[in-house]
Amino acid sequence: MTYSVAVSGASGYAGGEILRILAGHPDVEIRTVTAHSNAGQPLIEHQPHLRSLAHLTLQDTTPEILSGHDVVFLALPHGQSGQYTEALGDTPLVIDAGADHRLTSSDAWAAFYGGAFHDPWTYGVPELPTAGGTQRANLVGTRRIAAPGCNASTVSLSLAPGVAAGVIDPGDIVSVLAVGPSGAGKSLKTNLLASEILGTANPYAVGGSHRHIPEIRQALVAAGATGDVRISFTPVLVPMARGILATSTAPIAGDATDAEIRGAWEAAYGDETFVQLLPAGQFPRTADVLGANTALMGLAVDRAAGRVVVVTAVDNLVKGTAGAAIQSMNIALGLPEGTGLTVNGVAP
Repeated sequence: MTYSVAVSGASGYAGGEILRILAGHPDVEIRTVTAHSNAGQPLIEHQPHLRSLAHLTLQDTTPEILSGHDVVFLALPHGQSGQYTEALGDTPLVIDAGADHRLTSSDAWAAFYGGAFHDPWTYGVPELPTAGGTQRANLVGTRRIAAPGCNASTVSLSLAPGVAAGVIDPGDIVSVLAVGPSGAGKSLKTNLLASEILGTANPYAVGGSHRHIPEIRQALVAAGATGDVRISFTPVLVPMARGILATSTAPIAGDATDAEIRGAWEAAYGDETFVQLLPAGQFPRTADVLGANTALMGLAVDRAAGRVVVVTAVDNLVKGTAGAAIQSMNIALGLPEGTGLTVNGVAP
């Protein structure tokens, strides 16, 4: 069976990455691409790297145009996807790449986003450890998927195995992330101009204000965290177009041994294709995951500080967004999970 697909927000970074991956997917047909201010223009003018999709023209983002497909991807700014939910009620599968359907707490939504709260959808991080197994089981046959925030899923995947196994204390997490500006979207912002970011590193959303914090807490609670999940989260913009390198630390819980700590991550990801724990003493680079649906992870036990250190690299537009969305789509539709996705990056 071939599934018909529509992609909204197709002129943006997330929409473009969804299209790039779907263009090589053997089980889908990209029929419709939509945008707002760019509607009426050829897709190729905004995504010149997508040569195989040069025949497509951006249409208006309306429920009428998006409906009638087997799968609809909403790659819209935060706060804009929810308005289409009811209108797309008959669509077999809808996947939101924005934040509108990620959070289960209306209070958390009000505190970090504001505006109308929408019902949570199935969270699209298949490998994420949960109290009963992994999030993969919840994606089977679902009709509504909330793709993750790229920073949030990176940190959650980094620490959830330790939380689930009880070898780290989630009450004192510290995460510092080097991130590329493509995660902020394609709209013009002065602080993202090349002259503002080249040759410098710029922290932002410092002091607990980043919108991905409640999403991380939610994921770690699902992994089995009890009590308060406290996280100091500091992202830093660095001059690379895409990528995240997240260094996350948490206290060692109780008298967990080095072998027990590493064993928790090995048990969680040893059989996974797209989340890979590197051998002891090795740590990833963002260059190693460029263009790949892979999260590469290195782990160290800092006995002097009494903390576990996890360093994880992802491509924020692939494993962080579009790749996670399509991987989750495959599971929901009953297709082989890795269809259309690769573990191989692009180098140099």
